[in-house]
Amino acid sequence: MSDPAPGPLSDSGDGRPVTLDRRDGPYGEIVLRRRPGDGADSGDVHEIIANGTFLMDTSDGRSERLLIDAAQASLAPDRRDGRPTVLIGGLGVGFSLAHAAADPRWGRIVVVEREQAVIDWHHRGPLARISGAALGDPRTVILHTDLVGHLRTATEEARETGEHIDRYDALCLDIDNGPGWTVTDENAGLYAPGGLAACLERLNPGGVLAVWSAQPSPAFEEALRNAGFTGVRTEEITVARGVPDVVHLGIRPA
Repeated sequence: MSDPAPGPLSDSGDGRPVTLDRRDGPYGEIVLRRRPGDGADSGDVHEIIANGTFLMDTSDGRSERLLIDAAQASLAPDRRDGRPTVLIGGLGVGFSLAHAAADPRWGRIVVVEREQAVIDWHHRGPLARISGAALGDPRTVILHTDLVGHLRTATEEARETGEHIDRYDALCLDIDNGPGWTVTDENAGLYAPGGLAACLERLNPGGVLAVWSAQPSPAFEEALRNAGFTGVRTEEITVARGVPDVVHLGIRPA
């Protein structure tokens, strides 16, 4: 793997996206691109593309911020007032991490990111403008590992050894375009019964699971209920075109 390029590999000069870095990793190709902003006074927009599929960009972080706020608001009062811990699944362009770190009510903030390229783009690349302060926050921990494997393996190992399971008050997951639109086939396991059981196990009683999606999914709501989550609901985020983005929420019973 190379370090992220400090500037464009090519410059189209006509408003088309410019590739800043391209990596081939264990999960396929991942690309960081830059394009001009939509307004005359707006800055450049950075995009993350995985295996040819657009994942996210820096044009609007409302849904990523709602992911964090909805989880915070869904916590029981005793959890919300006691410096709750949060695991963020997916570093992305950094909006969720930055928003959590800007809120002094959160305690430990753990981010799980499987792509080394994405971590590099935040530490030594253009995404540092979003996440720089959050990465320097002593509450923040970045884990370079696969989220699905991390949740399942750590839980299974703790059961076998009888050791303490590291639990959280909130799991805020944004690693796909939704439960029915995954970046890789392996991610589908997160939304299956076994994956949701692992999420439930990693939450403290009264803790909340928040899952971002590009579209509502009644089937996923039902899957959350079947997995043992209560208070299942969906919050919508209005977008300029098309169906709203949403955050699916479920609570581990106290």
